[in-house]
Amino acid sequence: MIETATESIDHRLISEFKAGSMEAMEKIVERYEQRIFTFGLKMCGHLQDAEDIAQETFLNAFRYLKDFREETQLKNWLFKIAATACIRKRRKKKCEPDHEISLESFIPHDGGDAKYDIPDWSEDPSDHLLRSELKKIIDAAIHTLSHKYRLVFTLRDIEGFSTEETADILGISTQSVKTRLHRARLFLREKISTAYKEGTVP
Repeated sequence: MIETATESIDHRLISEFKAGSMEAMEKIVERYEQRIFTFGLKMCGHLQDAEDIAQETFLNAFRYLKDFREETQLKNWLFKIAATACIRKRRKKKCEPDHEISLESFIPHDGGDAKYDIPDWSEDPSDHLLRSELKKIIDAAIHTLSHKYRLVFTLRDIEGFSTEETADILGISTQSVKTRLHRARLFLREKISTAYKEGTVP
């Protein structure tokens, strides 16, 4: 229901923009600038980079929105532009290569299921400090993911896009999305578990 209402508002704003309304574009920016900025921040870790990505996203949206045929949702289209901006910025900075995550390090040698001793404080609202510390651990772990895994994890598990939507946004196959997400999740669980066992979390 909420998704349908969002699409309806977006459709109206797109139509108004195509009819010449600059105010419609301003409203589109207002609706999505925080999400795009947060996405850029999670991907790059720097305020200036996140601001640059958000600016590039909306400049390109302004440039190409008249030709947007709404074959996908406006939100998806904006994130596709943002993801492209992230990839372009990374290439300009000549960052570390996208190393592969080996699944072997996460498979127990005894053939049993992996056990992760990660505390669950979500049901204890009084323990804000512990949950805050865990959040820092999780955020730090996410930033240790190489770029292509972080992109998939952020779009799927943080932004809530489906496998198919993530594949479309990144221009990769759904199988690649599933593989990268699976490896990213295992990697993060191991990182968080290790941090907890080593006493990084109080």
